[in-house]
Amino acid sequence: MIITRTPFRMSFFGGGTDIQSFFQQYGGSVISTTFDKYCYVTVRNLPRFFDYSSEISYSKLERVTAVEDIQHPAVRNAMEMMGIHHLRLTYEADLPARSGLGTSSSFAVGMLNAFHALKGKYADKRKLADEAIHLERDLCKEAGGWQDQIAASFGGFNRINFNKDGTYDVYPIIMNPERKQQLDENLIMFFTGFTRFSSEIQKSNMTLGDNKIKQRLAMLELVEQAEKILNDDSIPLDEFGKLLDYTWQLKRQTGSAVTTARIDDLYNRGVAAGALGGKLLGAGGGGFLVFYVQPEKKESVKKALNDLLYVPFRFENSGTRVIYYSEE
Repeated sequence: MIITRTPFRMSFFGGGTDIQSFFQQYGGSVISTTFDKYCYVTVRNLPRFFDYSSEISYSKLERVTAVEDIQHPAVRNAMEMMGIHHLRLTYEADLPARSGLGTSSSFAVGMLNAFHALKGKYADKRKLADEAIHLERDLCKEAGGWQDQIAASFGGFNRINFNKDGTYDVYPIIMNPERKQQLDENLIMFFTGFTRFSSEIQKSNMTLGDNKIKQRLAMLELVEQAEKILNDDSIPLDEFGKLLDYTWQLKRQTGSAVTTARIDDLYNRGVAAGALGGKLLGAGGGGFLVFYVQPEKKESVKKALNDLLYVPFRFENSGTRVIYYSEE
């Protein structure tokens, strides 16, 4: 039996520039972090006592006699890709799917990590990220970028650069530990109660008209500014919060499906209560709102949004891990 634990991520700057059609022409870069909410994938070889050969448990329960009969596209394609058969797989998570935290990619990374371990092999973080990108973007044909798979694999607070030649580089953000802790404490997150498929919103935003290119190039420039704020102790950390507001205003213009009147109202209530800035996490349309709030304004913001679920969190650095391994 194998159990993997894979973190979810929150992306701060550069979202949308990690889409291959964009970064191979203009380059791309994001700043993101993983945090201490996880998905867990348990796999084991299924004993040959049953009239089915594989059992897949997630929001549904599938029992099939052939891999090609599995309805879940990521599981089916991953098993075919790696030659896995006679399997019992269970998925559990701390937070809901389709909520803007890269949950589907965390699952893909954790599942592939478990499959390698089941075959008695070690896969490094880059291999897992590459395979998860191939699984979701090529085999499953899901629209979207590359940052989620990389963040889930590597873990930590990183700048990820996407190069025109189709490669990427992961650079940990260098911060004073006290400054990083203060940032961690100043970020608060709420669940809006909406879930949606990121790939559906990504499809609606894939066409790169002149306005979208201009907006994404502007969002790309903010990555440099954000990294400078994080690196330079002489710059007030509050500038990070203000920059979050600016990138959210840019992101709102990249597609009609990014926000709704309800989300705009929630965001405006948070800012009116004292948040310096924030953004909706993920492709848009619903999920989680994160705000940058000075310590003395936290209770005011929580009160203003008391109809939402407040979700405490802390940064994490480990990325995907095998947390239980037992040979059968």
